[in-house]
Amino acid sequence: MYLHLGGDVLIKKDKVVAIIDLETAAKSHSFDKLITNLEHKKLNYVAEPGKEKTLIITNNEYYLSPISSTTLYKRSFFDIGGLV
Repeated sequence: MYLHLGGDVLIKKDKVVAIIDLETAAKSHSFDKLITNLEHKKLNYVAEPGKEKTLIITNNEYYLSPISSTTLYKRSFFDIGGLV
């Protein structure tokens, strides 16, 4: 199944490694190191600049989404027909 990240971006649920809330993570010192490392990799911007709420890490890509981590987490457990 797929997870909608915002806009027209869908990713396969089984490819998701982590869903990280940017506001909470920004308080962590280790998050600064992660962001520095990600700057050297390609980030896929789903959100408009300044509207990013969540970092989604997949097997080989990184996404910045305007949708809250809580909403994405809940979506990851539901399918069109109900619970997966």
